Amino acid sequence: MAETTTAAPKAKTTERAASLFAMPDYGMPKFEMPKFDLPNMEMPAAFREMAERGVEQTRDTYAKAKVASEKAADLLENTYDAAAKRATDYNRKCIEIARTNTRAAFDYIHELLGAKSPSELIELSTTQMRKQFEIVSAQNKELCALAQEIATEAASTIKTGVSKALNKAN
Repeated sequence: MAETTTAAPKAKTTERAASLFAMPDYGMPKFEMPKFDLPNMEMPAAFREMAERGVEQTRDTYAKAKVASEKAADLLENTYDAAAKRATDYNRKCIEIARTNTRAAFDYIHELLGAKSPSELIELSTTQMRKQFEIVSAQNKELCALAQEIATEAASTIKTGVSKALNKAN
């Protein structure tokens, strides 16, 4: 009994699959496509030469476009590599700044723990705020200069690559 039930669905599946790809029969008569015989003409030589020149120009244009796209991909890759390297420098600078600020905060807390009077506590706090403000200002200037340097370098890499590509195209 198990054999009969497994064999039946397979047969239906193949029938259904065959009927999915067959054209439905709507009772319409089937016609063959008319066949037109084209006269066997020879192409004029000028037309043939023009077609051959067109094919040659298309091949040349394709080759130039392929070379240009490969150069553009290389330019983007080089720019990306340089930008990634410089972004790593920027991130390292941020980590260095965070480390410096963390050490300064721990030093400040250590000094606060040694304060013996409220006036000494206020004096330490005022000195720390002034010192930290100067440090943060200097750090922001460094980060801003580094970011400008990175942007300028990336732009010059792109500009150089594009100008080389344009000079070769001309």
